Amino acid sequence: MTQTVGQATIFVPVLAIVALTVIGFVRLLVARVRSTKARAVKLSYYRAFQGEGEPEIAAAAARHYNNLFETPVLFYVACVVAFELGAVTSTILVLAWGYVAARIVQSVIHLTTNNVRHRALAFALAWVFLLALWVRLGIALAAQL
Repeated sequence: MTQTVGQATIFVPVLAIVALTVIGFVRLLVARVRSTKARAVKLSYYRAFQGEGEPEIAAAAARHYNNLFETPVLFYVACVVAFELGAVTSTILVLAWGYVAARIVQSVIHLTTNNVRHRALAFALAWVFLLALWVRLGIALAAQL
C-alpha cells in the first residue's frame, strides 16, 4: 500500500545527487591538478582539450562528471514533477532512493575499479528505477486529468 508522505521529502534524494555531483567535480579537479603536476598532461591541453589528452584517471573522472549531467537531469525533473503534482508517496520515494543508490554504486565503480560490466549493471539498474519513477508519475498525472 502506497502512503502519502511529506511532499518536500522528495528533495532529499535530489540533494544526494547534487552532493554526488559536487564530489564528482572535486574528484575531477584533484585528478586534473595531479596530472598536470606530474606532467602527465600539459596545462595547455585544457585550453581547447586538444592534443595528447589526459591520463586515464583524469579522463575517467571527467567522463564520470559529465555523466552526472545526463540522466540525472531526468531524475531532477521527475522529482519536481512529483512535488508539483502532490504525488510524492512512499513508492515514489523508494524509487527515487533506488535511483540514488544505483548512481552511487555506479560512481564508486567508475572511480575505483572501473569494471565495465559492473558499472553497466549499476547504470541499467538506475535506468530501471528512473523509468519506474516516470511510469508512476504518468499514472499520478493521468489520475488528475
